[in-house]
Amino acid sequence: KRFYRERKSFLCIDGSKIIPFEQVNDDYCDCEDGSDEPGTSACPRGRFYCTNLGFRPHYIPSSRVNDGICDCCDASDEYNSHAHCQNTCWNLGQRERAYVEGQMRTLDEGLQLKQQLIEEGVLLWREKQAQLRELQQVAEDLQIKLEEHRRKKHEADRLKEQTIKALEAGGSSLRRQNRTVSSTFNLLDSNKDGRFYFLAKLKSRYSESTGNVLLALSLTVDEVQAKVALVHNEEQVLSEDEAVALLGGGHQMDLTKFQYTLWDILTKGDSV
Repeated sequence: KRFYRERKSFLCIDGSKIIPFEQVNDDYCDCEDGSDEPGTSACPRGRFYCTNLGFRPHYIPSSRVNDGICDCCDASDEYNSHAHCQNTCWNLGQRERAYVEGQMRTLDEGLQLKQQLIEEGVLLWREKQAQLRELQQVAEDLQIKLEEHRRKKHEADRLKEQTIKALEAGGSSLRRQNRTVSSTFNLLDSNKDGRFYFLAKLKSRYSESTGNVLLALSLTVDEVQAKVALVHNEEQVLSEDEAVALLGGGHQMDLTKFQYTLWDILTKGDSV
C-alpha cells in the first residue's frame, strides 16, 4: 500500500523507471516487474491485489484478472468480465473469526489446565520430597540400629567363643580331676588289706561334709599314720610329727597332691 499512495509520479518497485501516477492501473504495462498494474491484467508477470475487505487480503497472478473465474472473495478481480461474482468476504471472515475464537478458547483452556497441572505437580513434588526426607531419616535410624545390632552380635559371638573355650577348658579340667579322683581311689584300693578302711573313711567324711567333695578328698595326719601301718603290715609306724612333715607341715593334704607326692613315699618302706 505504501507504494500506491497517490502522488505525481510512481517508481517501479524494481527501481527500473519512474512514470506519471496517471499511468498506474491504466491497463498498460509500463514497469518491467508489472508493479504499475496491480489492478489490471496488463502485465503478464504482474500480481493483482485482492483487498477482500472483511477477510484476508492476498495477491493473485495478473493473468487471472478478468478471466471469468472469481478468485477474490470481493469479486474485484472480475471487474470487466461477464462473471457473476458475489462478495463472500464477510461470511468467510466470520467463519474464520469463529474458528480463531474457538482456537483461542481452546488455547486458554489448555493454558489454564497447564497451570493447574503445574500447581498440582509442585504440590506433589513437595509432598514426595517430604516423604523422601522422612524415608531418609528412617533409613539413617535403621542404619544406626543395624550397626548397634552388629556390634552386639560381634560382642555376643566373642562371649560365646570365650564361653565355649571356658567350657572346653572346664570340661578338660573336670575330666582331669575325675581321672585324678578315680586314680587316687584305685591307688588307695590297690592294697586289699587297706581297702575297706580308706573307702569307709572317705565315705564317712563325704557324708560329714554334706557332699563337699574337696573336703572329703583330703588326707589327715591320722590317716597317713594308719596308711603306713596298713601298707607295711604295722611293721613301720609314723609318729605325729613325722606324719605332719610328710603332709608338708600341715595337718591335712588333698588327695591329688597326695597321689603325686606322698603316695610314692608311703608305698616305699625304706623311704618312710
